[in-house]
Amino acid sequence: MNDTVSKIVIVGGGSAGWLTAGLLASELRGDSRAPVEITLIESPDVGTIGVGEGTWPTMRATLQKIGISEKTFLAHCTASFKQGTQFLGWTTGAGDDRYYHPFSAPAGYGELNLAPHWQKHRDQVSFADAVCVQGQICDRDLAPKQLATPEYAFVANYGYHLDAGKFAELLQEHCTRRLGVRHVLDHVTRVNGEPSGDIVSVNTAHNGDLEGDLFVDCTGLKALLLGEHYGVPFVSRGDVLFNDSALAVQVPHAKADGPIASQTNSTAQPAGWVWDIALQSRRGVGYTYSSAHTSDEEAQRVLRAYVAASGGAVPAELEPRKISFESGHREAFWHRNCVAVGMSAGFLEPLEASALVMIELAGQMIGEEFPADRRTMDIVARRYNEVFRYRWDRIIEFLKLHYVLSRREDSAFWKDNRLPETIPDSLAENLELWRHRAPWLRDFAHQDEVFSAASYQYVLYGMGFRTQVRNTERHTRDAEAARRLFARNHEQAERVIKGLPGNRELLSALCEHAGASDSKAEHQ
Repeated sequence: MNDTVSKIVIVGGGSAGWLTAGLLASELRGDSRAPVEITLIESPDVGTIGVGEGTWPTMRATLQKIGISEKTFLAHCTASFKQGTQFLGWTTGAGDDRYYHPFSAPAGYGELNLAPHWQKHRDQVSFADAVCVQGQICDRDLAPKQLATPEYAFVANYGYHLDAGKFAELLQEHCTRRLGVRHVLDHVTRVNGEPSGDIVSVNTAHNGDLEGDLFVDCTGLKALLLGEHYGVPFVSRGDVLFNDSALAVQVPHAKADGPIASQTNSTAQPAGWVWDIALQSRRGVGYTYSSAHTSDEEAQRVLRAYVAASGGAVPAELEPRKISFESGHREAFWHRNCVAVGMSAGFLEPLEASALVMIELAGQMIGEEFPADRRTMDIVARRYNEVFRYRWDRIIEFLKLHYVLSRREDSAFWKDNRLPETIPDSLAENLELWRHRAPWLRDFAHQDEVFSAASYQYVLYGMGFRTQVRNTERHTRDAEAARRLFARNHEQAERVIKGLPGNRELLSALCEHAGASDSKAEHQ
């Protein structure tokens, strides 16, 4: 019996389908054991939701692996640089209530924990500014690197803001033209199983049965294969994360040549929060909220008020797009010869932009652990499920942290988010520990962590959390090294800020270069 896994069928396009196709194709090309064929079936009339338009720095390595140039990506997707997230109004709602979760790690990270040494300076300087340059870069709308910096390299660590629809188009073109992915534009009408329980093929309206050895479900919230065909249950996490609705709108920049923000702005509201991301050509703005704490009508009023106050306007005739969702994930992500990626696997509110990175991590693990034959697939599936259940749990805890630390008293939404019964036990335990010692590496020693100790520190101390520092001999010994790191960061901030161009300035120059390169290639 030949049970080699050599045919991958991806059902569904969009960012999930095409990103997975690109990662698998680049990982499995030239497999000496057996050539792997990848087919992607995409419905011709299903659009991209496009809520998750922010990426983590991991996307740079992903694009490199797939083989897409950064200039081409920036130009095609009207993308911009993202250096982290600025949270406004989350702690108290006061006018000066803001902090950064930057992508760059604290100075000396991995060698010395600066958090305890910052505590005595907390009234003079924010934690992020004391240990990192990036917040100050973002305050000035500066780019994370210079024009001469090589592609995907950086002065300050960065990801991207992107147009999700255009991103899927770019990936589709690259995967089909450069990586050998077969693209079938058709409707899936039936999923065909065999007596063993495996999927043997999917039936399409115009292309008949398409057979495969491994099926990747990228059909979004519908979860056509894993959910509808196999009946793998959805595990709701709405008891922890209350938001279940979003209103999204595209807003032009106040000035066409005005500055482009280098971070996602997340502004707290009475029943949720507003995201605001700046692309080259527009802003993407949306209100994520809890339908149990406000109405759609009130949410729309809040969104319009935010847009108007931030230098834009939503025309009265333009209705913001409504997106309904439930925070949660499938009980298992890989069942028999089917693995779900993207929203088929689960969905959470876009706080901290985890949607695209979970697709990257999924495509990476499927490719790297790709089963040689059907017998080993069950072993890979079990390990995959363990890893991704851990990742979903940790992301949910990290998102909940932002709500738990809030001291807002202006609405039931914020008060309800602090109720003990809504806080995961492991998060509650960690918070108790961190009152007496700062988060550090041993708290996040798992190989599959998605958020590091640094991320927890930025959020905790950005939101005013207090750790009672022990004045031990070691603390005293480390104090001088900490002082040098604080001083070095201050000096670096002054130097770096002087040498970086504006975000729009650099993006315009890079996209110009991309246009010139594309034109040259066409005439060769």
